[in-house]
Amino acid sequence: MKTSTPAILFICTGNICRSPTAHALLVHKARLAGFAVEVDSAAISDEERGNPPDPRSVAEARRRGIEMPAHSARQVRAADFERFDWLVGMTQQHCAALRRRAPAGAARKVRLLSEFAPAIGGDVPDPWYGGHQAFIEAFDLIDLGVEGLLAQLRRDAA
Repeated sequence: MKTSTPAILFICTGNICRSPTAHALLVHKARLAGFAVEVDSAAISDEERGNPPDPRSVAEARRRGIEMPAHSARQVRAADFERFDWLVGMTQQHCAALRRRAPAGAARKVRLLSEFAPAIGGDVPDPWYGGHQAFIEAFDLIDLGVEGLLAQLRRDAA
């Protein structure tokens, strides 16, 4: 981790549900903690490119008092491996895809969100195909992971 402001990129499949939620949560929690962090999110796929966050993710965040940042879905780019300290995937599959795309030496930056919160138990399931409850459950898991990630960032900065 570099000594300046840490930079985190969250990754999911389409960049409209899980990764924008993680982005919003880290921005919110870091602000409350008085901790500076650069945050963005992106997708493995380009199928949702240009789309805003899923309204169900936005609604769940708002229900909990968290605003989603202005966002337009995008696919992960080669430059992201240079710009960000960690690229945090929601699933093992996301992490494997990121490692395949990583330039030489950059695969070490790829992390699974549940590494920061073992209680997640592995992957954060995609809520897109589920109902309202799926978005609540995904939010809860992402919240655990982001809390653990922020704790790690603060330890690294100390």
